[in-house]
Amino acid sequence: MAVRPPDRDELAAVARSLGMDLDDADARAYQALVAAGFASYDAVEQLYAEIAPERPQRESIRPDDAGNPLGAWYVRTDITGAMDGPLAGRTIAIKDNTAVAGVPMMNGSHTLEGFVPSRDATVVSRLLDAGGRITGKAVCEDLCFSGGSHTSITGPVRNSWDPTRTTGGSSSGSAALVASGEVDLALGGDQGGSIRMPAAFCGVVGHKPTHGLVPYTGAFPIELTLDHLGPITRTVADAALMLDVIAGRDGLDPRQPADLQPERYAAALDGDVRGMRVGVVSQGFGWVELSEAGVDETVRAAAGRLRELGIEVVDVDLPWHRHALHVWNVIGTDGVTVQMINGEGYGHNWDGLYDPELIDYYGRQRRATVDRWSPTVTMVALAGQWSIEHLHTRYYAMARNLAFEVRRHYDAALDDVDLLLMPTVPMVARPIPAPDDPLEVQVARALEMIVNTAPFDVSGHPAISVPAGLSDDLPVGMMLIGRRFQDATVLRVAHAFEQLVGGFGAPSARERATA
Repeated sequence: MAVRPPDRDELAAVARSLGMDLDDADARAYQALVAAGFASYDAVEQLYAEIAPERPQRESIRPDDAGNPLGAWYVRTDITGAMDGPLAGRTIAIKDNTAVAGVPMMNGSHTLEGFVPSRDATVVSRLLDAGGRITGKAVCEDLCFSGGSHTSITGPVRNSWDPTRTTGGSSSGSAALVASGEVDLALGGDQGGSIRMPAAFCGVVGHKPTHGLVPYTGAFPIELTLDHLGPITRTVADAALMLDVIAGRDGLDPRQPADLQPERYAAALDGDVRGMRVGVVSQGFGWVELSEAGVDETVRAAAGRLRELGIEVVDVDLPWHRHALHVWNVIGTDGVTVQMINGEGYGHNWDGLYDPELIDYYGRQRRATVDRWSPTVTMVALAGQWSIEHLHTRYYAMARNLAFEVRRHYDAALDDVDLLLMPTVPMVARPIPAPDDPLEVQVARALEMIVNTAPFDVSGHPAISVPAGLSDDLPVGMMLIGRRFQDATVLRVAHAFEQLVGGFGAPSARERATA
């Protein structure tokens, strides 16, 4: 379809929005010059049509309430991959921020409702090629900007341990489906803790890989420097197996280093952990008005049990862990507004694979549905846009420079120990807020739990949440953090701990009966 260039009045309006004052003669001249330039837009559209992927025919259905008791499924499907492979026969849920070609993708938001992608995300292709069976898309929160499970437009996702409580977000459906046993494996995404937080609340394993280890191609971006994809599983062994499949360069994602060489994660699980040192970060405990004594005590007790494996456990003082949250807050406000909102999701100026159809669909829907965003998305859009207009992204630039300091301080701590340790989240799963609760409550239940997880999205270090025990009969997650691109070490120690304590049970029959 030929692009209609702006007429003189439209161009004059654009000029005014930029602070320009064009006289009639200049307006006529620029209108002709601009119109001529749009011939290239028409040519690009014709050229792209020759290489654009053709959408496959894949069946999917929206489950009814009876078939979706936790509210965790967005759509059900049954897509089989290779006949054999490391994931042969394993059922997989894909977080609904990640494209499965021919299957609806809503990203928890009115702004993508009705969109159907034409191309599988790289990780989806890899899971299918490894023999996996995709049985549906898991609900995620509105544009994935929430650590709670009450902000998707499809309704709350409920925790199988107690259906009145949050699963955490934004990979809410992924964690709920794994914890309830409806799937073997799930894909999650993490920009502020969205793999690890729901894993902790639901009593499962969630691994955020080193930034760039897993290609993000085909997942809806939030902020290029924060975007991660990774596994949510019932065991560490399954997380390692899944990481073996999805890790590695795809040549389409500039987040990935050119010299990336993945480790062999499943093969490394049984390596010796004796003599390793784990540093318990004091700043990860005792968050005022957030940390629950039962959570801190459960994680400290779990850390002490590592000594039974021959691991030395020491205390670490790391003030920059508290500073790092402020750095994330600025990146997660200005950066998200520039890219996810004003940049139609993908942003610009990076050398990766774009999705023009999604960008166009989202761009049109965003303008039509902006007043239907969740409170968390609305809050970040208001703060970020004000900052852009009045502070000119100066603070984003400072925060991105400080990200090197954040990484340096974690790296320095990891020079003295092999892993860092702290609670994944400072509390157990809290009740899902009611729809008529005040905005302040809605936002608190969506963001209060990110304090320990978000810093490692800034630094890029690998971090896993593994169940540590129970507090008030609800799961507690212990987070282990390793050196960048040494994910195998993180997984090995997490696996050793899991084997030591005998694994971690699913919700009891009583809890399942009330779900």
